[in-house]
Amino acid sequence: MAYDRIRHGFRLVKQGAKLALGATLGLAAGAGIAFGIARSTDTGRVAAQIPPMDMSQPERVVPQPGQVAMSFSPVVKGAAPAVVNIYTATVERRPRNLNEEFIQRFFGGAPVQPRIQQSLGSGVIVGADGLIITNNHVVEGADQILVALADRREFKAKILFADPRLDLALLKVDTAGAALPVIRMADSDRVEVGDVTVAIGNPFGVGQTVTTGIVSALARTGIGVSDWQFFIQTDAAINPGNSGGALLDAQGRLIGIPTAIFSRGGGSNGIGFAIPSKMVRVFLNAADKGKLVSGWIGVEGEALTADTARQLGLDRPGGLLVTAVTPGSPGARAGITAGDVIRTVDGRDVADGGQLRYSLATEGVGRTIDVQLLRDRAERTVKVTLAAPPENPPRQITKVAARSILAGVTVANLSPAYAQELGIGLPEQGVVVVAVDAGAPAARFLRPGALLESVGGQPVNSVADVQALAGRGALVVRFAQNGQRAECGVNNIGGLSCRT
Repeated sequence: MAYDRIRHGFRLVKQGAKLALGATLGLAAGAGIAFGIARSTDTGRVAAQIPPMDMSQPERVVPQPGQVAMSFSPVVKGAAPAVVNIYTATVERRPRNLNEEFIQRFFGGAPVQPRIQQSLGSGVIVGADGLIITNNHVVEGADQILVALADRREFKAKILFADPRLDLALLKVDTAGAALPVIRMADSDRVEVGDVTVAIGNPFGVGQTVTTGIVSALARTGIGVSDWQFFIQTDAAINPGNSGGALLDAQGRLIGIPTAIFSRGGGSNGIGFAIPSKMVRVFLNAADKGKLVSGWIGVEGEALTADTARQLGLDRPGGLLVTAVTPGSPGARAGITAGDVIRTVDGRDVADGGQLRYSLATEGVGRTIDVQLLRDRAERTVKVTLAAPPENPPRQITKVAARSILAGVTVANLSPAYAQELGIGLPEQGVVVVAVDAGAPAARFLRPGALLESVGGQPVNSVADVQALAGRGALVVRFAQNGQRAECGVNNIGGLSCRT
């Protein structure tokens, strides 16, 4: 299919910035957790091509009546050439429906005609020789990718590096030696609520469009889009097609990549979320290695609730209550213990696990950070050196073959490294469901990402435990999934029943 058909064939936007396009576990039976990093083999020296971050602090001034007319035209003129439109096409060769599949399977006939699914998004040029950052959900699974610049030049693109956990992808286009305009990148940690924002993208495929707003909130977590839950919220209009574009500050510097919106009908309601530029830079620096590894301190915790805060003698909730510390981990060596409350990391507030994961991911392995703790109503600060997460125990990915309620279910041992790789906020130990066969008995209630707690009424801590109990014909399984616990098993009449 010619690339001009990708560019001009749009009628319906099938993939944009809707919140539903965030990180999910795969809801259909037979689905598996998508883990691992997709990348090309010729990443080159990506980090050396990315311009340094602009660390200058803008002067914040409230406009006064009678001042010269305000205009964002200079900002747009400087940044817009570095924002591109992205068009993708995916070839689907599956039958359209069950009738078509039945006829094809039992009566033969002409092979199923391929269908072309088209989608669109935006991107930002971060390397003069053709490096472009966008959202992973814009290009994931695409057979063809076309990039259109603001000056109407068009290039075929390939995925150089991608990380579904972050919902970011790095594209490469062949410019035949021509230098492309590059966006300036700001430090998103210096952004403040109320700062002016400018969004540039390709909403609904109408062409490059500019909208303005302010930073509505910072450190938004629990959005359900990315494993490192930490977003800049803005009321600048963001619509399907803006995904992967640019969110700029008043100086025209990139502060975020628009990724998702809260919307009832698919359009902008003034609640948009962008991945901070600091995380974008971490992603770009990881491209040469082919994998993003976040710093690890071996601490697990939960957000401090109002009730827990009162029990600890606090007048308000705020911080992460440490529930477990891995022996021998950086956190343990620094003296962090269960029951401590982590208040800040390097001066930044930590309210939940998402904020802690973001802080660790953006600092990098080997760096020493200051962690402020509350213990016995007294504050103290400890220094923790971040380490790479270990894979202990080995994952031992295994499909259960024994005749039991878990027949056809693939499970694995969790470890700090594997939990981070899966990227769905899993604990660092236990047994996780990796995949479920479509015809498996548990396909009715188990999904990839579920944590197995007991099989046949016996607690399980490893794949070996699951294999042993399934081998005895276990008919009951207890598990945690989507924040809820349930127990399912075979009832007296041979059917399946579940209870919470």
